[in-house]
Amino acid sequence: MTERVVKPVGRGFLFLDSHPAGCAQVVRDMAAEVEQRPAERRTALVIGSSSGYGLATTIAGLARYGIDGIGICFEKAATARRTATAGWYRTAETSALAAQLGRSWTFVNADAFADTTKDDVLDLIASQLGGIDHLVYSVAAPRRTDPRTGETYQSALKAIGAPHITKSLAFDDGAPVLQEIGIEVATDDEIAQTVKVMGGEDWARWITALRERDLLKPGFNTVALTYIGSELTGRLYRQGSIGAAKADLEQTALKLAADGVTAMTSVNGAAVTQASSAIPGIGLYVSLLHKVTGLQTPVEQSIALWDQLTGETPLDLDDEGRIRLDRWELNDEVQSAVRTQWESVTPDNIASVADADWFLAEVRRLYGFDVPGVDYDAETEVDVEWPTTA
Repeated sequence: MTERVVKPVGRGFLFLDSHPAGCAQVVRDMAAEVEQRPAERRTALVIGSSSGYGLATTIAGLARYGIDGIGICFEKAATARRTATAGWYRTAETSALAAQLGRSWTFVNADAFADTTKDDVLDLIASQLGGIDHLVYSVAAPRRTDPRTGETYQSALKAIGAPHITKSLAFDDGAPVLQEIGIEVATDDEIAQTVKVMGGEDWARWITALRERDLLKPGFNTVALTYIGSELTGRLYRQGSIGAAKADLEQTALKLAADGVTAMTSVNGAAVTQASSAIPGIGLYVSLLHKVTGLQTPVEQSIALWDQLTGETPLDLDDEGRIRLDRWELNDEVQSAVRTQWESVTPDNIASVADADWFLAEVRRLYGFDVPGVDYDAETEVDVEWPTTA
């Protein structure tokens, strides 16, 4: 066991270490947002359960409806030089939360794209749960190796059709800085590889594997989490290479539905996540959005998602059959106000126009820092074991 004082060390929005106590407190704070509801026993598989909306969905389902299940993520343990990843510590605390609530949750640390992982997880489902009612697919990965071909694909964060320049938020010694970042045009191969990584192929393979093992319970439904966002970020996101992958995800939902599976995508609203903070322009946009209207937290949106998936409330679908949890963000008045701020922000006024300090604090919270109630001068245990109990 190793205790030490952990301080934030990193570059840009990427930190080399995570704070175990801070990450644990983040999970407890998220759980505190949830009002419990009595419900019949339900089971779920959450693929991508340790961060972002996948984490929020896991906590909301567990704490609100007492759902039993399995979560899959890919995290790193502590080493002699570095702490474990933030998702490692968050998963340990989520497991503790499940035990506290008397629920059965098993967390699998493995490559969700691998067929061997699918085999192992399906064995767990068969032995522990008897089948699943819900599958939530929330995977944001930089690369994917297809186990059937051995080929590795790399996702690209690029524009489609023409180069693009976007305003972007950075920090210099803690002070907000406005930058302009040029975005290159993706080649056809880069677009295709991004779709292979972040599109719907692996989601469909999970459903096929579950059906072949007869592990889908009557009334089963599945949802893949996605994002559309504002026109202000559209050239890079929705109309860019990532957007091509998101469109493939939505087409996969339609194909699954045509094959008799209740499958949908859930369009979530903007949030500060480890994936989104790396995308140029998103930090500035979210900072302005927060200044204009505030944000619905990932937990709040995940509660709404579970209420719809369980039938507690009707599905809020758009014309393309997507669950819409982002209506608060894409409201015309909100978007008009954000656009006004986007167009008026300059290097001189960024500190007052955008909620930059809030954004930086949120990024630091992703790694367990800047969390109220945590003593960052005290030593903390960094060698936290991966949860093994169901």
